Amino acid sequence: MTESQAIAAVGGGGGFVVRAILVGERIDTRNLEQGSVLATMPLVIRAGSRGRAVLFRYGVVVLFDLDPLEEDSFLASLRRLVTDAADPPESDEARLSVQPGTEDRVGHSGEIVLADGGAERFQIVADILAKNAILDHYEGRIARVFDRIEPLAATLQHKGDFGSEGIELVKQIGGVLLTQHRMVGRVEVLGKPDLLWEHPELERFYVRLEEEYELRERSRILDRKLDLIARTSETLLDLTQDRRTMRVEWYIVILIIIEILLSVIDMILRAGHA
Repeated sequence: MTESQAIAAVGGGGGFVVRAILVGERIDTRNLEQGSVLATMPLVIRAGSRGRAVLFRYGVVVLFDLDPLEEDSFLASLRRLVTDAADPPESDEARLSVQPGTEDRVGHSGEIVLADGGAERFQIVADILAKNAILDHYEGRIARVFDRIEPLAATLQHKGDFGSEGIELVKQIGGVLLTQHRMVGRVEVLGKPDLLWEHPELERFYVRLEEEYELRERSRILDRKLDLIARTSETLLDLTQDRRTMRVEWYIVILIIIEILLSVIDMILRAGHA
């Protein structure tokens, strides 16, 4: 059985569920058993009795046609390859069906329809769903930071100080900026998969899916929010540095005053002895 034929068997010809799961920070795909590999770029392997899994090194696995027990078993076997495992894993799902004789499309109900069960179509779907899962994760992280920035800004406006909460927020902002680095360096949300170079006829389908999940628009919004967070971080760090500088200056002034007082006392004592 060829790779395309093997993957075409998924779902037994009917519709089935596809689940994209963020399992951790990274998946070491190099240590997978080579006998289970059905396709590459992205990597497709067997999973469950007839299902398939598509793995991405940036920590997402997309599962096709696995029942809950098979899914739990597969994720448990994958754990040894995962760095900084998510607890709990974050997931999203879609409905997919193969309907020969039709065109690749997204139905009104959100169901993804494939014209055939070739491996490359499953890989395209997996690529989109994996990027969608990553964006969901980053959107949640950034939203939590924004929820803390607003009351902090109000405190700064009324009191002129942000207290100890500002230092904790700076740490969170640092984590978000690290997220930005990972998005650019690992995930490349706006980058098209290498698969399209070999199958240019699928680019139209890829663009449809990309528009359905609003990947480009969401990525641009995240970029703007990350830029704002970066400026907020810079402002908070500047304020922290200014406070420390002012504190040091006050310490110096106090030491000078103490030295002057000691000198005056010493002069008074000497005058008294004279």
